[in-house]
Amino acid sequence: MSCCAPGAEQAMDLTGTTSVLPSGQEIRLASRLVGDGLRQTDLSVPTVHCAACIQAIETALAKLDNVEDARVNLSTKRVAIRWRGDEVPPFVAALRRLGYEAHLFAAEIDEKDKTLAELIRAVAVAGFAAGNIMLLSVSVWSGAEGATRDLFHWVSALIAIPALTFAGGIFFRSAWNALRHGRMNMDVPIAVGVSLAYAMSLYETINHGDHAYFDASVSLLFFLLIGRTLDHVMRERARTAVKGLSQLAARGAMVLRGDGARDYLPVGEIEPGMHLLVAAGERVPVDGRIIRGASDLDCSLVSGESTPKTVTSGQQVQAGTLNLTGPLTIEATAAAKDSFLAEMVRLMEAAEGGRAHYRRIADRVSALYAPVVHLTAFVTFLGWMAVTGDWHRAVTIAIAVLIITCPCALGLAVPIVQVGAARRLFENGIMVKDGSAMERLAAIDTAVFDKTGTLTLGQPRLVNASTIDPAMLAIAADMAAHSRHPFSKAIAVFAGFAGQPKLEAVSEHPGLGIEATTADSTWRLGRRGWAGWKARTGGEGKYGGYGGTVLSKNGRIVASFTFEDATRADAKAAVGQLKDAGVSVEMLSGDTPDACGDVARILGIDRFVSALLPSEKAERIEVLTKAGHKVLMVGDGLNDTPALGAAHGSIAPATAADIGRNAADFVFLRESLSAVPLALDVSRKAGRLIRQNIAIAIIYNAVAVPIAILGHVTPLIAAIAMSASSLLVIGNASRLQSFVPDEPRRTAPPDRRPHTGTLAQPS
Repeated sequence: MSCCAPGAEQAMDLTGTTSVLPSGQEIRLASRLVGDGLRQTDLSVPTVHCAACIQAIETALAKLDNVEDARVNLSTKRVAIRWRGDEVPPFVAALRRLGYEAHLFAAEIDEKDKTLAELIRAVAVAGFAAGNIMLLSVSVWSGAEGATRDLFHWVSALIAIPALTFAGGIFFRSAWNALRHGRMNMDVPIAVGVSLAYAMSLYETINHGDHAYFDASVSLLFFLLIGRTLDHVMRERARTAVKGLSQLAARGAMVLRGDGARDYLPVGEIEPGMHLLVAAGERVPVDGRIIRGASDLDCSLVSGESTPKTVTSGQQVQAGTLNLTGPLTIEATAAAKDSFLAEMVRLMEAAEGGRAHYRRIADRVSALYAPVVHLTAFVTFLGWMAVTGDWHRAVTIAIAVLIITCPCALGLAVPIVQVGAARRLFENGIMVKDGSAMERLAAIDTAVFDKTGTLTLGQPRLVNASTIDPAMLAIAADMAAHSRHPFSKAIAVFAGFAGQPKLEAVSEHPGLGIEATTADSTWRLGRRGWAGWKARTGGEGKYGGYGGTVLSKNGRIVASFTFEDATRADAKAAVGQLKDAGVSVEMLSGDTPDACGDVARILGIDRFVSALLPSEKAERIEVLTKAGHKVLMVGDGLNDTPALGAAHGSIAPATAADIGRNAADFVFLRESLSAVPLALDVSRKAGRLIRQNIAIAIIYNAVAVPIAILGHVTPLIAAIAMSASSLLVIGNASRLQSFVPDEPRRTAPPDRRPHTGTLAQPS
């Protein structure tokens, strides 16, 4: 009897043992909706390791029916597949046909880094063998002849066998797996070069030849393994922060049932709507809303802020925060895979997966590498045979060409910098969606900021409540409870007065406000010109006026609201740093001219446009774009989504609406706006390092390959030169980690001043 899940398939893996492919039902359950009818499935592909692997996987998966796109992340060794439809495409089987084992990421078990351990052992074996063979080679170079020379060659051959078997096995297994599935990768020419060098040396030894290149074949492995180990370590360093988030997340929670029973469920089984008990000292397992209790939360895991945050009933809490002082009962509002913490982990993991301009160039070159290298080596062999007729010399030169033309440096040039830059930003509370976002950010010359919730904290306080009719305030509070707008939250706290009419239908109009009906009236809470459509306003603006949040009954204004808000920490310093970097700064807002003018004066922003609708913000960005500017949009609200999408680059705070975070290229977790100039600085430095690395790789090949073809390079020198170019690229990329951002300018404490804001969406 089979123990497989219904619909699962059995297959032989690369070791000859039987493994079980996940069923379509399992894949569907592990997938998540990403909007527009698309689902995303994340698969672990442990054997992917080079640009050729990425090209093969993405090309094969893109050809499957209903698959929209596939992106491989080399650091995390995963592939993210977006697909649509009711039937799950056979992407696991497609990967298996290519020779890649794949399984659901959720099935992975945290273990020690076996890959790093294997690489270190291989480096040790290859280094020991190369050192000893080199000593014997020095004796031959010093003049050993006859039987002594042959003895040294035979000893070198014996020492090289375990090195090639164990250390070289990493490359040989990968090359064989690629060839048996009808494809090429970057390990194929390495395996061919090493094998040819050893075979030719063994032939020379058997025939008492003067020269053997056992040192070249083993030294090549040694230097290649050093480069691969350093590459792995740098990628692992980038993953450390993500692992920390994943490992510190709660593994489960106590669920309160309707009948009073309590069950402890794994976090993956918690569903929206469940009531959870989070004791003091436990982490919040999923996003939720507090329905009972009060406590202090340590939010440092998800936001980097060390100061505890006091929360009470009705407030939202995020997965990963630590409950410090009191028990909380929360209602889950999202499953674990859809929580804020899971989103942050996905953003970090996606940082290297983007196909930026330089990355696409490097990938195309690397994909052409194997056939071009083999063809070059073969033509070199034929040319030297035709010129000299000496097959020994022709083979030696062909081997040197095969070894020296390895584009490992070019393959590492872009991703190694992207990984380092993503980690650098993550350490400063900035999440990056992909590498192309950093490239686009580096090119911006104009920064456009939203006001409420971006330049300000988006936590306004109603300051004229005492002057408003309590009955009108109660109606406004009931309406405001249906919105996430910051001004709505400030009004909603005044709910609870008795005697107000019952609201029947409530709807929100992005960029305008909230509309509700009672038995005999239509109420609007929002922009003055929209809400008070029967009021006298002097004909200002598109809707007959603008300026302030008002409550109207049947088109006539019955209450007006005044709020106060605080600017974000270091907002003025951030604006100044952007100006110092040559970026012009502009503010776009749906708020009143007076409110915008106050914030602009406080922060030193020279240009602002007020009373804008969501579409008008996007239109303003399009005007700037047509004028030749590369625009960065920084916004947080639902009404900022069109502008975020229209800009060349975009950044949103973690407090932004879900759709705003999804539309942005970067998400910053902390309250300080210094994240914006920091992201710009790191992106520009990363761009310079990428260009330097590509230049290093191109110059190396332009110089080294012709010299090798002309016969001036031995296989040993070729091995050293090729490995040195890779190490040089890795070393250059590591300079990003030593970058220390400029200290932000010190500013006065956050400024609070009253203004008549506009309830439309976060403006």
